Amino acid sequence: MRLRRHIPPLREWKLPLLDAQGARRWALALFGCVVGGYLTAYLALFPAPLLRGHGVVPRVLGLSLAAASEQLRKAGLQVQDGGAEPHPTAPQGTVFWQDPPPGVTAPAGLRVTLVSSDGPPKIPVPDVVGLEGPLAQRLILAAGLTVAQVESVQAAAPPGVVMLTRPAATTVASPGAPVTVVVSRGAPTIPVPDLLGLSQADARTRLEVEGLALGTVTRRRASDANPGTVVGQKPAAATLAAPGTVVDIVVARSP
Repeated sequence: MRLRRHIPPLREWKLPLLDAQGARRWALALFGCVVGGYLTAYLALFPAPLLRGHGVVPRVLGLSLAAASEQLRKAGLQVQDGGAEPHPTAPQGTVFWQDPPPGVTAPAGLRVTLVSSDGPPKIPVPDVVGLEGPLAQRLILAAGLTVAQVESVQAAAPPGVVMLTRPAATTVASPGAPVTVVVSRGAPTIPVPDLLGLSQADARTRLEVEGLALGTVTRRRASDANPGTVVGQKPAAATLAAPGTVVDIVVARSP
């Protein structure tokens, strides 16, 4: 079975003879195809600004607000300050958001809104008053802050209970900011014993028996006391003190 050919073999094709007018027509048609293809690629595949007054919004993310504003003005755009907001990673003062986004074709004079970073979000100091000291310190660390130091004061609360913090509770602070914890040494219920005339060793023993502690030992010359005996103390005798209070003494030395 044979199929009838509709198109003759290539060797039998006969090209038409072109005169000058026909050649011009073919040249114009070819030129039109080239221009059409170029415009298609220019507008559809690789779009670019068509008007001289248009440009591309530059990328200013990560720059300081001043540097970003200067770069936008050089591109013929205007700057609108969008304020500052907390950001977990962007350094304070740097731009982390812009509208329109970078790469967008924009007319000259378009306003670009910039939002800068206000640094990491602030952390409120937790309220740990009334808690045991170790638990309070763990809560402060868990909140993202640090415990700078632990101080003690005489108070009616049991020893070791937190009386206050510096900064105070609910005060907002930067991550890692130091917090001082003040705990109670207990109520002043122990009368300080009279240590005058005792030796340094006897004075230490007497204080430890009462639940107090020996502090600084200072020596000075005293003609009316035996060398090595206590001639002064602070707090004075009979003063009420909390458990663990430190008592400083003055010991006589040889003239």
